[in-house]
Amino acid sequence: MKALWSTVVMGCLPLLLHAQSAPFSIYSNTIPNSRPSSLQEKSITLENGGIRVSDVVQPTLQVFRPARDKANGTAVIICPGGGYVRLSMDNEGSDVAKRLTEMGVTAFVLKYRLPNDQLQPDKTTAPLQDAQQAIRLVRQRAAEYGLNPTRIGLMGFSAGGHLASTAGTHFAQPIGATTDATSVRPDLLVLLYPVISFTDSLAHAGSRRSLLGPTPTPDQIHLYSNEQQVTPQTPPTFLVHAQDDQTVPVLNSVRFYEACVRHSVPAEMHLYPKGGHGFGLRNPTTKDDWAERLQNWLDANSWLAP
Repeated sequence: MKALWSTVVMGCLPLLLHAQSAPFSIYSNTIPNSRPSSLQEKSITLENGGIRVSDVVQPTLQVFRPARDKANGTAVIICPGGGYVRLSMDNEGSDVAKRLTEMGVTAFVLKYRLPNDQLQPDKTTAPLQDAQQAIRLVRQRAAEYGLNPTRIGLMGFSAGGHLASTAGTHFAQPIGATTDATSVRPDLLVLLYPVISFTDSLAHAGSRRSLLGPTPTPDQIHLYSNEQQVTPQTPPTFLVHAQDDQTVPVLNSVRFYEACVRHSVPAEMHLYPKGGHGFGLRNPTTKDDWAERLQNWLDANSWLAP
């Protein structure tokens, strides 16, 4: 598919086309775990209008708010996918955010830093650091957005699903120095065709290489294989995957679900025989709507109640 490359300061301009409000930085001062670089953020616009962002320098949140009479106090922060190389900001970001607002959920699209040795002293922790800061910030500003601070969820697609599942299993020791005691544990997880495992048999090789480099240690592989990090404190989880996914094997979701069962973590999983990878809001091979299944799950857990 043809694409036009353009450099955009802070990546804000193309997002405004889809935004209910302008993106804002998740850090009020210096961005932690960052180093000066001449590298600038890039955005491409696909022929179908899709937006792909890479070389993220300034991590941001973009809020999509439901109508006041529908708002129920639940929030979901969305982590788009892209193999830890780029971010699919529309089909795995703004499009899904708009669908969530129809459920009365306040949605935030997170433009997180992608692992890059030019931009970060420790590229392995930069995405997680941003996800944790996003959770912290939304929870701190809950009153401003009319949110219940105990109903802050995290959603991730593909590599964004790896980030979300990492945040859902690595929250006990937040990344970086902070004196803030705000919890960075998401209250619920929604994982769409997620990269879960970095083991040789299940890993999406590109995502693992981007985050950990070409020769990760066994300890790193274990730490970031999130099916091995599930505990009874892992948040309730909703998973969606297609059996014919040739990019991220469906067993990534299955293994995470099995780990949830072993640790008595409430989990619901929807598997489709077809759909491949990266279908975003709609799987074109079925009339079934996973977003409706998600709405039922949220409702059953009282997250859609005012």
